[in-house]
Amino acid sequence: MGIRTNILARVYLAFGLVLLLAIAVVVQLCRLQYVQGDKWKAMAADLSAQYQTVEAARGNIFSVDGSLLATSVPEYELHMDMLAGGIASDTAFNNNIDLLAAKLSGMFGDRSAREYSRVLREARRDSSRYVLIRRKVSYQDLKKIRQFPVFNMGKYKGGLIVIQKNRRILPFQSLAARTIGYKNENVKNPVGLEGAYSAYINGESGRRLMQRIPGGIWMPVDDDDEIAPKDGADIISTINVNFQDVAQDALKKQLVKSAADHGCVVLMEVSTGEIRAIANYTRTKDGDYKEQMNYAISNAIDPGSTFKLASYMTMLDQHKIDTSTIVNAEGGKYKFPKGPTITDTEHDNYEMSVKRAFEESSNVAAAKLVDRFYHNNPWEYINKLYSYHLNEKLQLQIPGEGRPVIKNPSNRSWNKNYSLPEMAYGYEMNITPLQMLAYYNSVANNGKMIAPLLVREIRRLGNPIEQFQARVINEQVCSEATLGKVRGMLEGVVLNGTGKNVIKNKLYSVAGKTGTAQVANGTKGYKDKKYQASFCGYFPADHPKYSMIVVINNPTQGDYLAAKVAGPVFREVADRVYANDLDINQTSQAHFVGNTVMPQVKQGNMKALKKVYSKLGVKPLYASANSTVDTSNGIPFEEVKYKNGTVPAVTGMGLSDALYVMGNAGYKVTVRGSGIVTNQSVTGGSAIPKGSRILIELQ
Repeated sequence: MGIRTNILARVYLAFGLVLLLAIAVVVQLCRLQYVQGDKWKAMAADLSAQYQTVEAARGNIFSVDGSLLATSVPEYELHMDMLAGGIASDTAFNNNIDLLAAKLSGMFGDRSAREYSRVLREARRDSSRYVLIRRKVSYQDLKKIRQFPVFNMGKYKGGLIVIQKNRRILPFQSLAARTIGYKNENVKNPVGLEGAYSAYINGESGRRLMQRIPGGIWMPVDDDDEIAPKDGADIISTINVNFQDVAQDALKKQLVKSAADHGCVVLMEVSTGEIRAIANYTRTKDGDYKEQMNYAISNAIDPGSTFKLASYMTMLDQHKIDTSTIVNAEGGKYKFPKGPTITDTEHDNYEMSVKRAFEESSNVAAAKLVDRFYHNNPWEYINKLYSYHLNEKLQLQIPGEGRPVIKNPSNRSWNKNYSLPEMAYGYEMNITPLQMLAYYNSVANNGKMIAPLLVREIRRLGNPIEQFQARVINEQVCSEATLGKVRGMLEGVVLNGTGKNVIKNKLYSVAGKTGTAQVANGTKGYKDKKYQASFCGYFPADHPKYSMIVVINNPTQGDYLAAKVAGPVFREVADRVYANDLDINQTSQAHFVGNTVMPQVKQGNMKALKKVYSKLGVKPLYASANSTVDTSNGIPFEEVKYKNGTVPAVTGMGLSDALYVMGNAGYKVTVRGSGIVTNQSVTGGSAIPKGSRILIELQ
C-alpha cells in the first residue's frame, strides 16, 4: 500500500469518528430536549426557587395564676436589596446611602457610619440583592428602622428585606425550668411541658417562596405568595409562681448548707392533684446548684422510712395489728435468724406501741412485724402493696417518669430471709418522690388516690380547647377505720416523734413521716455510707389543703438525719404557703366594735383587693367614686379606666400595678423612689404618642 493510500485511510477514519461523535451529540441533545426535558426543567426550577417552611410562633406556657412561664419573642433578621427600585440609579443611591449608614451606626453602635457606608457601597458594586444588615433585631427597633432613609421608601423601593424568627424565652429564667422543658431538634426525647405538648404549642407552619441567588443564598421572592403560619396554642400549667419561688429558694438554701448532691421538692394540692411547685437542683462542678434533671419524677430509688406508712397501713387494714399493739424494738438492733441485722437511729427503743414505733421510726419494729405476719405468705403483703398501685407508673402529663419496682417472690433477686424485713422499712424497691407523694396524698384526700397534674387546660386564642382533671387511681386505698389510725400516726410523728423539734409549729398542724435511707452506689453497694433524707406529709392536718415531699440526696456537711435535713425545707415552704394562701381556713382575727379605721390600700388590681377584704371580713360597696357613700355599708371601689391613646392616671398605685397599666397603654416608664406612686410626669388623660417615656415618682 502506498503512502497516499495510507494517509487517506487515516483521514477517512478520523472524519468518520468525528461524524459519529457529532451524531451522538445531536441525538443526546434531542433526548435531553424532548425526552428528559420536563425532568431537567423541574430540577432547574427547584434549584433556583422553592417553597420553604416558615416556623410558627410557639404557644405560651402560663402558671395557674396567669404569670407567663415561657413565650416566643419575635426577632428579625434584616437584609437589603442593593438594586431596589428606589436606589436603582447611582444618583439616588449616593444621595441617601451615607444618611442610612449614619442611622444604622447610631442604632446599633457596632460600626462607625463610615464602616457601614463602605459595606453598603461594596455590596452595591457586587450587585448584591440580599446583603445582611443585622440579626436579632427587636420589633421596637424594626419600627424605627423602617423610618430610616432609603428604607422609608416602602417595602419594594427601599430594598429592606425582613425575615422573622422566633426566640423562646423564660421570663422567670430558672423558675421551674426543668418542668417547663425545651424543644430541641437535636434531642429525640421530649423534655417537660414543651416536649410533651409540642403538638399543641408548635402551631402550624406556613410557607414562603424563596429564590436562590449567587453565593448559595436564599432570599424571599414575593410576600404575596406567602402562607402565614398559625401560632400555637397556650398551655395553662398548675404551677404557682410564688410557691415555686419559695420552694426553689428553700431547697437551694438547704442543699448549700448540707453540701448535698441533689434534691427536690414537690408541693401538690390535695383534692385536685394539681402540682403547685416542683423544684429540682443538682450540684454542678463549680459547686453551684442548677436545674439539670427532674429528680422528682425520674429518680426511682429506695424510699427508706417514708415507706413504713404502706407497711403499717397494710397490717392495720388486714387486722394484723392495732395502734396499741406492743412490739419489742430490741434496743434498736436486731439480727434476724439467717437474715439481716436491722438497726435504729435511736438505740433505746425497747417495748413500745405500734403508734410509738411509727413515731420514732423504728426500723426494727417495722421489720419484725412484717416478717412475723408475712414470712410464710409474702404474697399477702405484696398483693396489698400492689393494691395501692405503688408498682405502677402515675402516667404523668410529661415524659421521663421512673419505673417503680416492688419486688415479689417470683423475682430472681427475692430472698426469703432478707427481702420482707428490708422491704418493711423501704429497701429492696424503687419508687420516685412523686409516686410516694401521690400515695401520701391519698391519706390526706380521704383515701382517694389520684394522679398528679401539671397542666390544667389548653387554650387557643383565649378559649379552652381541652381541660384536664386528675385521674382516679384508687377510690379507697384502705378502710375508713384504717385511714383514721394512720392519720393519727402521721400527726404523731410531728407532735411527739422525729419531726417534733423542726416541723411542729403552733399556727397549723402537720402530718407526715421522716425517712433516712442509705443510698446504694452501683457495684459498691452501701459501703460509701451515702444517705438520702426525706420528709413526706400534708398540712393543715385537720383539713388538708396541700401535700408535699422533700428529698435531699447525700448531705455531706452537718447532720444527715431526715428531720434535720429535709425537715427545715418542708417547714419553710409550708410556713410561706400557709401565710400566703387565704383559702386555708385560717382563724380570722377579731374585728372589734369602734375600730372604724379602714386598712390603707393602693389603687390598681381591684380584683385582688376585693379578695383580701373579703377574707378580712370587710364588706365592699360597689359604687361610683362620685356618688354619696354610706360608710356603714362598706368600702367603695372604682376600677382604673383610661381612654385608648391617653395616659392612664396611676397615682396611688403600687409599682407593679403602675408598670402593668402603663405598659398595656403603650408607654415606657422610668421609676424613681419606692412605695406608692405620688406623682407622674405626664398628667393622666393627656394624649401623647405611644412609646413615650413617662417618669413616675414613688414614696
